[in-house]
Amino acid sequence: MKKILIFILFLVLVISPFYWYFFGPVGGDEETEIFVIPKNLQDFNLMQKLEEGKFIKKNRVLEYYLNTFVFFADVHPGGYKLNRNMWALDIFKKINGKPDLVWVSWSSCLRKEQVGEILAEVLGWNRQELEKWNSVYTNTEPEYFEGVYYPDTYLIPIDENGDQVAKRLINRFNEKFAPLADKYVEANIRWVTGLKIASLIAREAAGISDMKLISGIIWNRLDKGMALQIDATMQYTLGKNSQGKWWGSIDLKEQKNDSPYNSYLHKGLPPTPICSANIDYIEAALNPEETDCLFYLHDHFKQIHCAVTYNEHLQNIKKYLE
Repeated sequence: MKKILIFILFLVLVISPFYWYFFGPVGGDEETEIFVIPKNLQDFNLMQKLEEGKFIKKNRVLEYYLNTFVFFADVHPGGYKLNRNMWALDIFKKINGKPDLVWVSWSSCLRKEQVGEILAEVLGWNRQELEKWNSVYTNTEPEYFEGVYYPDTYLIPIDENGDQVAKRLINRFNEKFAPLADKYVEANIRWVTGLKIASLIAREAAGISDMKLISGIIWNRLDKGMALQIDATMQYTLGKNSQGKWWGSIDLKEQKNDSPYNSYLHKGLPPTPICSANIDYIEAALNPEETDCLFYLHDHFKQIHCAVTYNEHLQNIKKYLE
């Protein structure tokens, strides 16, 4: 028994300092920090980033142990709450688990229900939380009903509720819109009006190249008191089609649907934006291309063709679409 105790004491006195030196915490501020693993792991060196952030000690023994015995394939992009008083192995155990913050992104002009579906899938919302997103969290003010849930890439805490996420997205919109705010005031255009037009452009344009031309045509129609006759507003009214898809095809009977978003029956802009456009389209709404055109279409190659008169538009239909 005495020999066993001596052996244990030997391990404590000799091995423990060794273990502490190579695997122990760096030490310092106990405040939790977010260690971020990017969405694109190409050229991302996990060990190097942890060493640079002073979360682990830089030494070959630790690197050899981790490269030999720790399985890194399960590391997921996202944010992890770490502090410098954590032992190295606890840090890697944490990183091999579920992230505390997750990446969420979308780029196109989506309606808020679509944004909610993306958030629900990534953040693990139940049906009740998703319904609150659609009816409560995004309905705090009339101006925030639609159009301000900015398309971008976000790193969101997994425990953040829908109300907090909505405010996060609105704040990003405010950041992006801030450089244009004074210009909208100078042009005597309400920012909500700009968002409505930007959302129409985003759903109608085939790309950035024709967005300012479409903006000019929309403004021309508004100035002349013409109905906009934009199918995207009808798609917004339709919602999700029978195939479970948003922005589905519109048939002629939809043009008779007496919705305030029906731009065939009602002149002027819809009551709200129909999706959340990015800053390029918001700027295009402010700076339309000067044109005499009142009509436009895209051919099978997504090239835009505009016309000044309806007869010219009919000729374009025959030439490019039939």
